[in-house]
Amino acid sequence: MCALKSVARWLRKVRAAETGDAYDRRLQQELANYSACVDVNALPEIFHYWSDTYIRPMIEEVGASNPDQFFARFLMQSAQNGNSGAAAQFVSIGAGNCDTEVRVAKLLREQGLQDFVIHCLDINPAMLARGMALAEAEGVAAHIRPLHGDFNHWRPGRTFDGVMANQSLHHVVELEALFASVHDCLADGALFVVSDIIGRNGHARWPEALRAVQSFWTELPDAYRYNQALKRHEPQYINWDCSHEGFEGIRAQDIVPALLQRLHFHCFIGFGNVIDVFVDRNFGHNFNADAEWTAPSSTACMPTTKPAWPRDG
Repeated sequence: MCALKSVARWLRKVRAAETGDAYDRRLQQELANYSACVDVNALPEIFHYWSDTYIRPMIEEVGASNPDQFFARFLMQSAQNGNSGAAAQFVSIGAGNCDTEVRVAKLLREQGLQDFVIHCLDINPAMLARGMALAEAEGVAAHIRPLHGDFNHWRPGRTFDGVMANQSLHHVVELEALFASVHDCLADGALFVVSDIIGRNGHARWPEALRAVQSFWTELPDAYRYNQALKRHEPQYINWDCSHEGFEGIRAQDIVPALLQRLHFHCFIGFGNVIDVFVDRNFGHNFNADAEWTAPSSTACMPTTKPAWPRDG
C-alpha cells in the first residue's frame, strides 16, 4: 500500500510539472517540430519490406491490408452499429496534416458510405490548413472538417458515431482526461479505432528488449550503426528517451492501461518492439531490402515514398 501511495504521489508531481510554463515549453517545441512537416510518415524502404511481409498478414485476419483500410473498415462498422439514419459524424484525434483522414474518407465512400464528416482535431493550424487543401484537391472536402484544439483539454460537446486516432496518443499528457472524453462522446455501439506506439515512454526499449537489441548490435557492420536522423555514429546502441523535448512518447507506456480503465478491446494486434530500432528512421535507411544484409545501401540518405504503414515518432 505504501508503494502504491508513493507511485500516486509521483504521478501527481509529473502532472504538475507538465502544467504552466513547462507544458507551454513542450507545446511550443511540438508546434515547431511539426509545423513545417509535410510528410510525417516518410520511412525507410526496409520498414515497408518488414511491415508488408510480417504485419500485413496479421491485420488481413480482421479484413484489412493496411492501416487506412483498418480505420475505414471499423469506422464503417461503427457507423452501421449506430444506424441512426443521419449523417455519420466521426472525429480524428491529433489529425495533423489530415492525410490519413483524406484517404479514409475516400475508402468510406468506396464502401458505400456517402453521408459523413470526419472532424479533424489538432492543435497545429498550419497542419490543419494543409489538410483542408489536400481534402479539396482529393475531392473529399465535404467530408473533412478542421477542429482546432488541444487534445489534452478536449471536451467534445456532442456524440460521435466513431473516433479514430492515428499515431497521436503517444503525444498526449492527459490520457485519462482524453479517454474519459472519448468514452462520453461515443454513440451506442460506436468504436474507438487506434493505431499507435505503446512501448516504453520516450520510445526507449524495455530492459528485456534492450538486451536483445544490444546483442544484435554487436553483429552489425560498422556502417549500419550510423544514426541517419541525428547524423552521428553509435558504436554502442544508445537507449535514448526522446520524451525530454516536445511530447514525443511522453506517456506511451500508459496508453493501454488508461484505455482499459474506460473501454474494452474489440480487436487488438500488437507488433514491433525489438525490430523497430532496425527498420525505423534512425537506422533503417542503412539497410537495403533488395541486397544482402551485409551490403549497406548506397541510397541510405535518399527520401522515401509515402509508406503503406504510417509510423510517427
